[in-house]
Amino acid sequence: MQSILKDKTILVAGASQGLGYAVAQSSALEGANVFIGSRDEEKLKISSMLIAKESGVNVGYGVLDVTQPKLIKNWVEAALEQFGSIDGLVVNAGGPPAGMFNTLSDDDWQAAFELSLMGAVRLIREVLPTMQKASKGSIITITSVSVKEPIDMLLLSNVFRSGVTSLAKSLSRNLASYNIRINNILPGRIDTERVNHLDSLIAEDKGISISEVRSSFQEQIPLSRYGKPEELGNLAAFLLSDRASFITGTTIPVDGGMLKTTW
Repeated sequence: MQSILKDKTILVAGASQGLGYAVAQSSALEGANVFIGSRDEEKLKISSMLIAKESGVNVGYGVLDVTQPKLIKNWVEAALEQFGSIDGLVVNAGGPPAGMFNTLSDDDWQAAFELSLMGAVRLIREVLPTMQKASKGSIITITSVSVKEPIDMLLLSNVFRSGVTSLAKSLSRNLASYNIRINNILPGRIDTERVNHLDSLIAEDKGISISEVRSSFQEQIPLSRYGKPEELGNLAAFLLSDRASFITGTTIPVDGGMLKTTW
């Protein structure tokens, strides 16, 4: 069976580790040329080598900080210089810090706005001219199940990732005439560095062990476990591919059935 992303070029932000790495890995295994970015150049170098070795495809990388417009522009230009086209973009960044309403300052809100919402706006804006000229493209945002059911201690993420989801839905209607699709993926409890860190914060706050925290969450997940990063990566690869050519404006949880909402 032919790889579903063969000869396509996919840009993945926040891809030196975690969910971004998993999406880049799955895309590469499906035949895509992949260009990854994050703030840590040394991690990027190692991650690109690992993905290339495993998949046998071309993997490029560039330093990317989604709060810095110039670095976003340079990153996209470097991808175009190396591969000549952009078929897909994965909007992804580390989440803003945990905190409750009475503990968050104006600086905290502004930083989260720049990271989570404006980072998405600027990444999408930078790739659109290329995609519109080619009259094709697929964009994915990776947000959180918190856009459907707010998560305690993650107020900043709840607010701004909901904004990203609304942005994607709005753009899906505007960009359809260019044959550009945009969809949201909502990770639940996926076994990543970010989730492990959040579990440790909950454990510290409640005075219990991390294993007790994980057990508590697993009891709320019908599939009774945390997800694997590659399980989200496989969905992303499908949505980036032409096999998902009639899917746009959707918001899909990857949560093992944890969400109770039906909308």
